[in-house]
Amino acid sequence: MKTSPASPGARVVAFGEYQPANVVTNDDLAARVDTSDEWIRSRVGIAERRIASPEESLTDMAVAAGGKALAASGLGPEAIDLVIVATCTQKDQIPNTSASVAARLGITAPGAFDVNAACAGFCYALSLANDAVRGGSARNVLVIGAEKLSDWLDWDDRSTCVIFADGAGAVVVSAAEEPGIGPVVWGSSGDRADKIYLRDHKYLHQEGQTVFRWTTTELYPVALEALERAGVAPEELTAFVPHQANLRIVESIARRLGAPQALVARDIVTAGNTSSASIPLALSRMIGRGELPSGSTVLTLGFGAGLTYAAQVLRLP
Repeated sequence: MKTSPASPGARVVAFGEYQPANVVTNDDLAARVDTSDEWIRSRVGIAERRIASPEESLTDMAVAAGGKALAASGLGPEAIDLVIVATCTQKDQIPNTSASVAARLGITAPGAFDVNAACAGFCYALSLANDAVRGGSARNVLVIGAEKLSDWLDWDDRSTCVIFADGAGAVVVSAAEEPGIGPVVWGSSGDRADKIYLRDHKYLHQEGQTVFRWTTTELYPVALEALERAGVAPEELTAFVPHQANLRIVESIARRLGAPQALVARDIVTAGNTSSASIPLALSRMIGRGELPSGSTVLTLGFGAGLTYAAQVLRLP
């Protein structure tokens, strides 16, 4: 029986991102619901967010981000063996998003599947891509986190409409002599799955205080374990890029890591909470601004509905 040769390692070789053109400020939201710029900034740290038009689909955004990552990798569509899309906001469960994205990018007959681990989805999908390459099932994998959360928001509910936004981020994972993706530390707290859910099967709802306590008290050990498994000390970190859920959550976890020299992603200020898109979107934008040079050591941490969580260390190309 013939088998594909396993790779000694895998690494992220390229990034891409996409944000809708429509910018929605806090003042725009204050014209509709009982809120203010000061209220939003003080509680979640957001100044503005991007919202897709009704005509712009989740698949459109995934294609845009994935196309940029593919172009940046220098690979042709024929080189991609597997496409994984992390999302929890596709309106139709069938067909899956990944196969449609692959076809629109000219990727012929790849493996293609979606992952729904909510805001931890990108970290889950990245780990699956890493395992596929190292196990010999693929040589090059396109991983995309894409969300159109605006389709699932009650725009009269200030507890959610001020937080969530739309966008997509993507990476290409390829075989490498030296591993560039550390072991994943992942898990779930399904006994608290009812803390983030769809109200009336159509509106995203979360118990904000419960989620805040969970993230700020229980997740930093997950991040520390990911560092330990990768053999990286906190003081060796170049950057910490967690899910952009809430600026207070991001900064609370960052303080507990004990890595004061690490650059902390604060993409939420101008991008809002884009669920599974937030980590690759933040990473791509940081690289584009020249904040993460080649060889940077980055810790990622995703967490969200489920309740699911995952963390891993990346060494950037």
